[in-house]
Amino acid sequence: MTLPLRPDLAGLTPYGAPQLSVKARLNVNENPYAPPSVVVDAITTAVRKACVELNRYPDRDAVGLRTDLARYLAVESHADFLRADNVWAANGSNEVMLHLHQAFGGPGRKVLSFAPTYSMYPEYARDTLTEYVTLPRRDDFTLDVDAAAAAIAEIQPVMVLVASPNNPTGTALPLSEAAALCRAAAEVPGGCLVVVDEAYAEFRHRGVPSALSLMPEHWNLVVSRTMSKAFALAGGRLGYLAATPEVIDALQIVRLPYHLSEITQATARSALAHHRDLQAQVDEIRAERDDTVAWLRAQGFTVADTDANFALFGPFEDRKKVFEGLLERGVLIRVTGPEGWLRVSIGTAQEMALFRSALLEVVA
Repeated sequence: MTLPLRPDLAGLTPYGAPQLSVKARLNVNENPYAPPSVVVDAITTAVRKACVELNRYPDRDAVGLRTDLARYLAVESHADFLRADNVWAANGSNEVMLHLHQAFGGPGRKVLSFAPTYSMYPEYARDTLTEYVTLPRRDDFTLDVDAAAAAIAEIQPVMVLVASPNNPTGTALPLSEAAALCRAAAEVPGGCLVVVDEAYAEFRHRGVPSALSLMPEHWNLVVSRTMSKAFALAGGRLGYLAATPEVIDALQIVRLPYHLSEITQATARSALAHHRDLQAQVDEIRAERDDTVAWLRAQGFTVADTDANFALFGPFEDRKKVFEGLLERGVLIRVTGPEGWLRVSIGTAQEMALFRSALLEVVA
């Protein structure tokens, strides 16, 4: 059977990390703590109420949800200037990013990012026939902002994608550098957006600010977030972004009709109403992360500075062998990042103890 598949998709395999039943699943940066019972009860009640009218389409523009998200950002990042028309929501931050590429990318257009970074970025570009260009990060995974500004002027992309904290390195982007990117992008003829992907923002060290604080001064700044990580809602699939109302209007052009189900909206709004309950373990995850980084360094590994709920460590002569050795011992981590490096998500204290003992056995 011959399918009329796009030639650029021939031979490719779908994106996805292993989903295995093991003692310690530390490969996809999930929150290791299940939602507390008070949140489960609230979501259950809200979903049951929503089910009464499942014969009707959901709120197409999710105005109530977007209002709640703006209120959350006002508290979490002191962004009290945001309103519902500054916020967009979709099925995970993946769909949010895809909407951005659908609205602003396309044939003959370019997006710029900085490698190593999130492995889905080139796939968003591929799926929208947008050219994906990368600039290498420094050896410590920080950005060379002067080189980035020069690349923006030369390449003239329609978007600059920069994750902060960066995945898979955990590197945070200083506000001064985010502002410099916005200034450089503003000089591109026809306009250029700077998309700061803050999927792991709630895990950053105290005092590390969000790029949201720059939004009043930079019209071309977009900040993307997710409820999958700190909210322990990966199964709920809710991502969102903050931007100018003009950007939000553009995204509404490309979104599918009724793209957020009534169930998704009810779940997300209930979770937002209980965000303090859901994020009660964030401090514990931060502490476990810092302990893990310190322990890995004490064993002689190099570990990237991280403001996320994971750590990139190495180097290994044969990282696949180390990965497989850990898996044999019930610990699943991720083969990602530069050659020779591995990434471990931060789990519970018990899971991280298992990771440490297993790693010592594998490298002995």
